[in-house]
Amino acid sequence: MRATFSREEYDIAIQGWSMNCGNYSTIQNLIPTNYVFYLGHEEIEWLNARNENPKFCVEMGLYENQVIIILAPLDAAGQKIPMDDYCYAPLQELESDLTLTETEEYVLVKNAVLSKELTQVDNSSNMSYPIANQPMLEQDKALDAIESWRTEAMSWFYRECDEFKGARIFKKFFVPAQDLLPSKPGFTHAVCSFGLKFSDVYQRMLPTLIFISFYEDIENTGSIQATSNTYDWSQACPPLCG
Repeated sequence: MRATFSREEYDIAIQGWSMNCGNYSTIQNLIPTNYVFYLGHEEIEWLNARNENPKFCVEMGLYENQVIIILAPLDAAGQKIPMDDYCYAPLQELESDLTLTETEEYVLVKNAVLSKELTQVDNSSNMSYPIANQPMLEQDKALDAIESWRTEAMSWFYRECDEFKGARIFKKFFVPAQDLLPSKPGFTHAVCSFGLKFSDVYQRMLPTLIFISFYEDIENTGSIQATSNTYDWSQACPPLCG
């Protein structure tokens, strides 16, 4: 069932994050660094049916003492399209181990498994027939970014709150729309994880969102299968608000 906000609840959530994201004590309590967001197929269909831009916006919110992300479609000019209701997802613990899959040079499939604590528990490679040709992250960079978030996010927040009073902490992210376009039938859900990645332009660590998509293997066992499922970096705003 799609989780939605009214326009009034949306405004309250956006304001809640803006007012509290510069408070380090609040952030410590609200953001376990091994937690993620889940987006079901209904949320993804809602977004894709309304978004008119190569990117879409993910806005940060705080509602009833819970950190959330809110999906905001953009028009062709890159402006937010006003909605009567908005889809959202709360920050929560991983329900199970998370498998990232990368196909390299159309022949090598690399699998990495993250535990519920977002620590790497398995890493394997198998030769395989090519199964996808989608834009994707280099898996090792994605793993490094997720690990950096898990181990360094609180230090990052502390510096931002202490030195810059929260002014540089992200309020939203701009994400390539292709990240949430299902690449084949049977899409079930996407897991969205925070990451930390060094920016050569800004010469500092910047947060990002990493999307990992999952599909139902309807042709075989009916189990969940992740295939070339880790997608491009999002852009945090601030500083990347253009």
